[in-house]
Amino acid sequence: MELVIKNGLVYTGGRFAERQVYIKDGVIAQVAPRAEAPAGCPELDLGGKRLAPGFIDVHTHGGAGVDVNAATAEQLNGTIGRFFASQGTTGWLASVLTDTPEQTLWCIGQIKAAMAEAGQHAQLLGVHLEGPFLAPEYKGAMPEHLLQKGNAALFRRYAEAAQGAVKYITVSPEVEGVPAMIRDIAGEVVVAIGHSGADYDTAMACIENGAASATHTFNAMKLLHQHFPAIMGAVLESDVYCEAICDGRHLHPATVRFLLKCKGLDRVVAITDSIMAAGLPDGNYKLGVNDVVVVDGDAKLAGGGSRAGSTLTTGQALKNLVAFTGRPPEDVLPLLTENPADLLRMGARKGRVKPGWDADLVVLDEDLTVLRTLVGGRTVFERT
Repeated sequence: MELVIKNGLVYTGGRFAERQVYIKDGVIAQVAPRAEAPAGCPELDLGGKRLAPGFIDVHTHGGAGVDVNAATAEQLNGTIGRFFASQGTTGWLASVLTDTPEQTLWCIGQIKAAMAEAGQHAQLLGVHLEGPFLAPEYKGAMPEHLLQKGNAALFRRYAEAAQGAVKYITVSPEVEGVPAMIRDIAGEVVVAIGHSGADYDTAMACIENGAASATHTFNAMKLLHQHFPAIMGAVLESDVYCEAICDGRHLHPATVRFLLKCKGLDRVVAITDSIMAAGLPDGNYKLGVNDVVVVDGDAKLAGGGSRAGSTLTTGQALKNLVAFTGRPPEDVLPLLTENPADLLRMGARKGRVKPGWDADLVVLDEDLTVLRTLVGGRTVFERT
């Protein structure tokens, strides 16, 4: 399969410029003022619209009425993946909420099967295990009776079943056995710390042991105090990536600006943390074993009122980032593209419009609305 994308403003080298993109066999072969493609090569004329890398969501629990913890392979691709493609997402991790070992293994099996299928949907890149090695005090929507101490053997049971599909895991530094577990597994999976009230020294020790990210920074996390900087102080001071839910509810716009000021544009990863209610009206939904009520687009646990994920989409996150920061799109696009790719150790093939990289692309209009999404050079969504 070959394709030339022309007459577009292409995001490359941190800015938009008039370029043509030649795609061959799902990979970007050339980005140039005029691409050298074979005669008769199919063309896509963007009519002056923007072309950017497709969005990558490393933390989401579902959308379009389907919860990851209960989703079949067909639903992961055919429902969630199709919906995500309409929002500009080209790659995503299925975040498995803390569950029983049996259900977690079932989820991994469904995700692995979905990863093997191509179609009209965003590409499922792997598994994000959110738990079960989390602190009860900061459990959020996690079922407390299923939380466990650090256990590298259990992680490896999941990893072996996944056959390389587990890409990311969230753990709490203060949980017994977790610091040693991080040192043990950090070479096998990207480790994030979160759902935590850990003190500064414990959190920093976990970062030194190999933790590379912080899960939904500021949320389900002990906040900074001038005498006790805690986990928040550790993740802000260090070089770890920081996830951020930019829906205007989990983080005030000024908090987003503060985070970017502390971390820089290359160390923040915009996530949705979306649940099955994303893309749907207010109402009653599920998040794993939890009942969730969505009012005015705000998802909260039915029992306690704590926030339970979001209804955010990647396309809206980009618009919010521009509105919150006052920056141009080219400044904040890395939060949804190259930063998550680099965090997942996929930066050599995803997250950039560059020769040799996968042709995962999104076409945006002047208002940053998603017009078309391409995965491996194939159009998987087109706005009509």
